[in-house]
Amino acid sequence: MPSGDERPHGPTSNGDGWEKVPTLFRASDSALPSPWEERFGPLRRGTVDELVVVGQIGQSIDGRIATVTGHSKYINGPAGLDHLHRLRALVDAVLVGVRTAITDDPLLTVRRVAGRSPARIVLDPKGRLAPGARVLADDGTRRLMIVAAGAEPPMHSGVEIVPLAAPDGEIAPASMLAALAERGFRRILIEGGAHTVSRFMAAGCLDRLHVVVAPIIIGAGPSGVTLKPIARADQALRSPMRAHLLDDEVLLDCDLTAQRVPVGCAKKST
Repeated sequence: MPSGDERPHGPTSNGDGWEKVPTLFRASDSALPSPWEERFGPLRRGTVDELVVVGQIGQSIDGRIATVTGHSKYINGPAGLDHLHRLRALVDAVLVGVRTAITDDPLLTVRRVAGRSPARIVLDPKGRLAPGARVLADDGTRRLMIVAAGAEPPMHSGVEIVPLAAPDGEIAPASMLAALAERGFRRILIEGGAHTVSRFMAAGCLDRLHVVVAPIIIGAGPSGVTLKPIARADQALRSPMRAHLLDDEVLLDCDLTAQRVPVGCAKKST
């Protein structure tokens, strides 16, 4: 899944009123200015517990996140990438799987829009992310690595190691969220890759899913969400959804709170 980190772009400033949104989002209960309340208002507070967990996928019209060769730069255009950076500016932490951290070597910072960068978390059960990965660069932002209990990851200066049980080699999404809540994170963005987002969705651990559809058709390649197969169309997961235009792209905001399992409460604010 493209991280949106490599395309050069300075902070957008086009009179859309975004500059005040990150502060208002956290400090006030009043509605955000339009169109930001419609897009981001549901992320301000949890309805199942104190956490708000949102997954983000960028894909083509036909649901592809890359070509058959794995090339994914750039499926989403400037408006879609701005939306991703706005999500980062509003959450406490952003989480990616180790495959994304290795393949894309993302920064996971906020650079395209106004706002502060969130804490960066890598899901790395075997502890194989090498020192020097940009996602764990020491830039003053909190950094964490979730590993399987007993794993011995390489030393990363200042990185918090979160060891969790990993039956069959995989750590349960609910366990990760509970551990992050214990460490004070309340709003969490699951940014990638597709396998990680799909696992959180299948486990009932997403409140919202933001799918940004670019006006392109790829034809073949990996899909954004992969869940267990179903036999009939009427067995498909159907959730309330709102669509928003982002220039020539479409944001599909899916409400998954009906499937969300309770996890826990954040003990302190980050």
